[in-house]
Amino acid sequence: MSAEFLNEFYDEILNSLDVGIHIVDREGNTVFYNAAMGRLERLDPDAVIGKKLLEVFPSLNRETSTLFRVLKTGEAIVDRVQTYFNYRGQRITTINTTLPLKKGNKIMGAVEIAKDITKLREMAEKVVFLQDSTKIKVSREMPHPFTRFTFEDIIGESPAITKAIHMARKASMTSSSVLIFGETGTGKELFAHSIHNASPRKGRPFIAQNCAALPESLLEGILFGTVKGSFTGAVDRPGLFEQAHGGTLLLDEINSMGINLQAKLLRVLQEGCVRRIGDTRTIPVNVRIIATTNEDPLQAVEKGILRKDLFFRLGVVCVKIPPLRERKEDIILLTRHFIDKFNKKLNRNVIDISPAVKRIFMEYNWPGNVRELENVIEGSMNMIGDESLIEEEHLPFYITDYLNRKSEKTGADLLAFMELENYSLDEILSKIEKEIIKRTIKECNGNVTKAADRLKVKRQTLQYRMRRLNME
Repeated sequence: MSAEFLNEFYDEILNSLDVGIHIVDREGNTVFYNAAMGRLERLDPDAVIGKKLLEVFPSLNRETSTLFRVLKTGEAIVDRVQTYFNYRGQRITTINTTLPLKKGNKIMGAVEIAKDITKLREMAEKVVFLQDSTKIKVSREMPHPFTRFTFEDIIGESPAITKAIHMARKASMTSSSVLIFGETGTGKELFAHSIHNASPRKGRPFIAQNCAALPESLLEGILFGTVKGSFTGAVDRPGLFEQAHGGTLLLDEINSMGINLQAKLLRVLQEGCVRRIGDTRTIPVNVRIIATTNEDPLQAVEKGILRKDLFFRLGVVCVKIPPLRERKEDIILLTRHFIDKFNKKLNRNVIDISPAVKRIFMEYNWPGNVRELENVIEGSMNMIGDESLIEEEHLPFYITDYLNRKSEKTGADLLAFMELENYSLDEILSKIEKEIIKRTIKECNGNVTKAADRLKVKRQTLQYRMRRLNME
């Protein structure tokens, strides 16, 4: 009777504990994950149970994961401090005891019991940071123009990038907040530097802070400053708002800032003054905010990771930077710019890319955008010898692999069409044409004009073909 009682209520018992419990089977699949572990790792247990361990924690591998190590060795690991990232990119620090689950001599799984020490680790880092900061004295009278780029450094002539530059130039002449959004690698910081350098605040402080690089409690002290005695080890120290007085403060990846800190930031923007942690006094600040996000801010608002009122406060002017796949006419210009750059840096004499590489560059999707293109050119020029052209063999393997897989898939699709029975040649060709148009429009996010450009036909011609094929 007692065993049946425990079997009936063990989920409820384990979920009521204040320590995290994570159980995996011998393959590393999660079979139990209690609420305390979910709070500790900032994850929904329903999103973890049944998933493979390394899918949920991509920063780990079979060697660094304590659960996998115990599955392999069958030996317990006791009181091990572990720092890792969940699939949302959030850093977790725990002290774990990991035990094998055995049936006889056979390992059936493993259980990890974890206690959260993230706050203790953050507090230790905060104390070290503030101790180090006492060595640096900041004066409002000393500008910090840590900017390198201007609008002349932005390479591109496509309509999409030209529109973004035009909006940014207009925004530079005001003191209103600017929200720049675009995928990783599109050049958001380049635009932020350019806006500052074209503004009346040029020559005044420009300070950048990545909001995803630090835990919320530490970031708060960095932004707003601290006073001596506000917590153990705290000293009188101005925050970035005070240091950027009269200039510009760049808040990079604002969508990674915690919601509670966003509320405090909103109050500073509304009132134009800042209060250091532990202080009762307010300090007026005159700072122009430029914020960036690597995803559409409206989607971030819908997901609840960006406050709607903060979005409206920051997005007085919104500048969207297009991904490279939407401005492919700029690829050759950018390529030649990077070749010139790395000729000087690497002491090479490369003239251009070969026609074959041009075709590859125009076909490739560039998920890493301009930054990826720059890295590809640098990597290729490291592989080149005395040649004057970058050839296909100089490119990184993942680009050619991607194109080969795409080619194989396209070939397989074509064969599938050709194997259709009871269809005439005209019917098969119409099906192929319809599929190509459908995929291209999908890749262009439903934009018929962009799809027509990619297919190298007029927009009216594409619309006619769609009507002929009965496509909506």
